[in-house]
Formats: sequence, C-alpha cells, structure tokens
Amino acid sequence: MRRDKERLEITQTQTTLLIFLELYNKSIPAGFPRTSAAMLKKFQDSHPALFRMNGMWSIDRHRKKVMDWLSSHPEIL
Repeated sequence: MRRDKERLEITQTQTTLLIFLELYNKSIPAGFPRTSAAMLKKFQDSHPALFRMNGMWSIDRHRKKVMDWLSSHPEIL
C-alpha cells in the first residue's frame, strides 16, 4: 500500500526536464523508444500549451503524450 502511494506521488510530482527524462526512460516498457533531453526539448517546443502553467514536467501528464509523439516522429530517433 505504501509503495503504491509513493509511486502515485512520483508520477504526479512536477519536475524538471532532466528528472522527467530519467523517470521516463526507467519506466518505459521494453520495445518503446527511449528519449533524450534534446528530444524532450523538441517535444516541449512543439507543445507549449502543455507547459503554459509552470514549464514543469510530470510523468502523469506528459508520459503518454511523449510516447505518442516519439512514435509519430521516427525521424528524430
């Protein structure tokens, strides 16, 4: 139960690009493309509305969107 609460807190926590990068690459399923800081910056630049409030990242809000974006932009991998 405590472990689930800790996971929930991690996924909802607002964080920096570099911390998001580490958490994203660690939690992504096998077979999905890993990302880099440069790729995340391109994602951020192409989706400014997702960062309008404070410019921070969260696994809960951005993970699925980054996964979809990476798979629809194979040229950047």
